[in-house]
Amino acid sequence: MGCRARTAKTELLRLVVVEDGIVPDVHGRLPGRGAHLHPALECLELAERRRAFPRAFRLAGPLDAGPVRARLAATAARQQDG
Repeated sequence: MGCRARTAKTELLRLVVVEDGIVPDVHGRLPGRGAHLHPALECLELAERRRAFPRAFRLAGPLDAGPVRARLAATAARQQDG
């Protein structure tokens, strides 16, 4: 969704909308329409710049991607620490 590069579904992070906010669905079991994104902050920022979230989820208006950003930042910090 962000960089539009094709890859295996297992390498992507599924996202769903819960109460006007985008949340990561790590187990792939949350109900609703899902969208997939590479688990990288760069892809998230690109998707936000392109306004891809409302189109992907077929919703009008802005959506809060804060929980997704927090998860990706924590994952990046863990990878840097070793």
